[in-house]
Amino acid sequence: MALAGFGLDSLIEIGASAVVLWELEGADAQRQQQALRLIGFAFVGLACYLGIQSTVVLVVGFHPHHSVLGIVWTAMTAGVMFALAIGKARTGHSLGNPVLQAEGRITTIDGILATAVLVGLLLNATAGWWWADPLAGYVLLYYAMREARESLSH
Repeated sequence: MALAGFGLDSLIEIGASAVVLWELEGADAQRQQQALRLIGFAFVGLACYLGIQSTVVLVVGFHPHHSVLGIVWTAMTAGVMFALAIGKARTGHSLGNPVLQAEGRITTIDGILATAVLVGLLLNATAGWWWADPLAGYVLLYYAMREARESLSH
């Protein structure tokens, strides 16, 4: 479940990157507002998905399987996402560009999600805690709502 949320969040990351490129082509205030709204609504969609899916998985009691390759890949992804987030945030701050700063926050969310998914995968693989996966989804839900509020409040 959290892995599917991670996939959706990655799509948001790609979309947000496209929005940043579009916004940078003509960085006026109106274009920045539109870009931030697009990013904010993407987070709202992600939060809705995560809330519903995590609840369904917990209620149904779905027991996900684990994969060593999936664990390794998720760990590597988390490290890369945090490094990218730092670079985007610094660049956005240097340029005084709120859209690029929001994009950096999205990448931070990707890193947090990858870490939460990793913890869920590890707890499921080592301790059999199947419910750790949907709990990881709730962790991301919190961050997605926070970022949606931040992006839509500009």
